[in-house]
Amino acid sequence: MQILEYGMTSEPLGSLLFSAIAAFLYLFMVNQPATMRRTAVKTLAVAMLAVLALIVDGPLLLIAALLACAAGDAFLAQDDERMFLAGLVAFLVGHVLYVALFYTSGAMEVVVEQPVRLLIGVAFMVFAMLATLRLVPAAGQLGPPVGAYITVIAAMGLSALLMPGWGVVFGAGLFMASDAVLAAGRFLHAGEDGSQPYGHFVWISYYLAQALMALSVLGLA
Repeated sequence: MQILEYGMTSEPLGSLLFSAIAAFLYLFMVNQPATMRRTAVKTLAVAMLAVLALIVDGPLLLIAALLACAAGDAFLAQDDERMFLAGLVAFLVGHVLYVALFYTSGAMEVVVEQPVRLLIGVAFMVFAMLATLRLVPAAGQLGPPVGAYITVIAAMGLSALLMPGWGVVFGAGLFMASDAVLAAGRFLHAGEDGSQPYGHFVWISYYLAQALMALSVLGLA
């Protein structure tokens, strides 16, 4: 990884390791009740990616997107319906920022030179349509914001296709998969006690998505 060029004791590498350690620790807290410690660990995982981007003078849009998602993590770590909606809004903002970042940093020539990206784009759109048809009715009163969220994350996936390399594209795909499984667990397959199934898959795919996109945009992957 190019980030190793900064040196083993560098601030960028330290920030990435701090982020990875927090992400690893949260794996053991996924199914635990909401606590300040659990919230802090979950939030730090992506927040430290924002710190990494800041240290290496990364794009402001990337830093803002990571911070918005870290705020979303903090909200979703709470067992509260209002906090869930706040988290949805925070992630929606994060995805809008990612769309702006990828659109301004990428180029249509990348898609033209690699037609397979068109097929991936079609797959992203089909995913969005199926998710809308299945999840929006199941979400009840949250249907409209869930529908808006699906639209924005699909736009994020499509804009990722403009970015050179495959790190951002894979990251966007993982992000979409993570959110789809999270939504299915909440609205379609939630247990009688309200617990969320598939929590470990959701967290691993989500964190890898954020790390892949951040490191790829920063040129450190």
